[in-house]
Amino acid sequence: MSAEVESQQSQETNGTSKFDVPEIELIIKASTIDGRRKGACLFCQEYFMDLYLLAELKTISLKVTTVDMQKPPPDFRTNFEATHPPILIDNGLAILENEKIERHIMKNIPGGYNLFVQDKEVATLIENLYVKLKLMLVKKDEAKNNALLSHLRKINDHLSARNTRFLTGDTMCCFDCELMPRLQHIRVAGKYFVDFEIPTHLTALWRYMYHMYQLDAFTQSCPADQDIINHYKLQQSLKMKKHEELETPTFTTYIPIDISE
Repeated sequence: MSAEVESQQSQETNGTSKFDVPEIELIIKASTIDGRRKGACLFCQEYFMDLYLLAELKTISLKVTTVDMQKPPPDFRTNFEATHPPILIDNGLAILENEKIERHIMKNIPGGYNLFVQDKEVATLIENLYVKLKLMLVKKDEAKNNALLSHLRKINDHLSARNTRFLTGDTMCCFDCELMPRLQHIRVAGKYFVDFEIPTHLTALWRYMYHMYQLDAFTQSCPADQDIINHYKLQQSLKMKKHEELETPTFTTYIPIDISE
């Protein structure tokens, strides 16, 4: 397999042996540019964030492994055949499907239950956001831009009304791990392909993104801008330019408005 990244928390013992907690491995897709760094799979980042938060709480020891799906190594093909990451491995048990991974984190991994809060309003609010991004990138017309903008406005209004740091309160939950990677794809891919930008007047949304950018769970799991862009180029059968392979990875995390705490 490709480069492995252990979460910092798995190595910080503070008097507690890391062998006292279960060791969880998450296999994620590698970059389609260099085949080693983190790729731009939304589900991979979502579960990476979930598990990173648990590793920070020291309920688990987390190991993250990237695998190049364009040239999967023999041991990966032997163990998983044509299955694509994310793949979660817990005590030798491999969980291969997204819904099963989510259920396993919630029911079987220490602390996981607390991440999966029940909030139908929020669940409905963030549903189909990614679909609207993909439609905008394919159709490239004002109607699709407006549909995505309307959806972002609803999320902004929700955050403004609740006046909390995150979607359901002042601590992160599974919904934040789902939403923020999608917002990053909207920000990076939307700007690159159709010059779409999240409006600065959506101040509650930008404040939310600011808080997320401060968290290791997001920054450690976030793919480079180039990988997000190449993810959609591949979907549209566009070729990567040679110089892109040589570019130093960049990460768009600045906030275009003044955020008052």
